[in-house]
Amino acid sequence: MSFQAYLTAIEEKTGFTPRALVALAHERGLDEPTTKAGVIVDWLKADYGLGRGHAMALVYVIKNGATINEKHVGTDGVHRDETVELWLDGKDTRPV
Repeated sequence: MSFQAYLTAIEEKTGFTPRALVALAHERGLDEPTTKAGVIVDWLKADYGLGRGHAMALVYVIKNGATINEKHVGTDGVHRDETVELWLDGKDTRPV
């Protein structure tokens, strides 16, 4: 599953865009550099029922923003992404 596909699945499961969840994390102070990933994972599991893999994808975005490493772009296989920039504003508004 690509990074972007994880974010789409998160939106489908929670009803929130990734950007909205990042904003909620910010409101809770979970975007601080000292916040451990496990704290964010626990919040996402308790409030939204996300499993560890999906939660960790969102942890990355909360901690690092919407840019991923180029090594994931243009590779073969199911884990490839089309661009280094992830779309956080919802699957229905994503440009084709």
